[in-house]
Amino acid sequence: MDMKLEVVVLPVSDVDRAKAFYTERLGWRLDADLPIDEGYRIVQVTPPGSECSVIFGRGLTAQEPGTLHGLQLTITDIVEAQKELESYGVRVFGPFRDETGAFHHAGDTHRVPGLHPERASYGTFAAFADPDGNEWFLQEVTQRAPGR
Repeated sequence: MDMKLEVVVLPVSDVDRAKAFYTERLGWRLDADLPIDEGYRIVQVTPPGSECSVIFGRGLTAQEPGTLHGLQLTITDIVEAQKELESYGVRVFGPFRDETGAFHHAGDTHRVPGLHPERASYGTFAAFADPDGNEWFLQEVTQRAPGR
């Protein structure tokens, strides 16, 4: 049976500020903005090319705003992606790789500045945060691993 990740719930403090960041600044598609009642509002946005969407709003999660870390966006050219995000006024940290050569550690203590030496697929990262501090990673994937 196929199981596809469809939605990630993002804890935010200001729904309109988050909506502006993701749609106007990042250029993500606005799929829905449903103000159900005073305590319940659902905003759904989708990154370009993604089949998984992000929802945020009021009454959706008990998580504190800004506590989601490790969300990941896969891109094919990390240098161009960083330039594009920075042109939108988004502060991007990187590129970097983990000192182990594998997936990045939590935090930034094991980061090695710069692109992966061979520019190996899955080896280079960058990071940015939304206005609440929810942390996103970019991972450069130029050739998918077998079975992916």
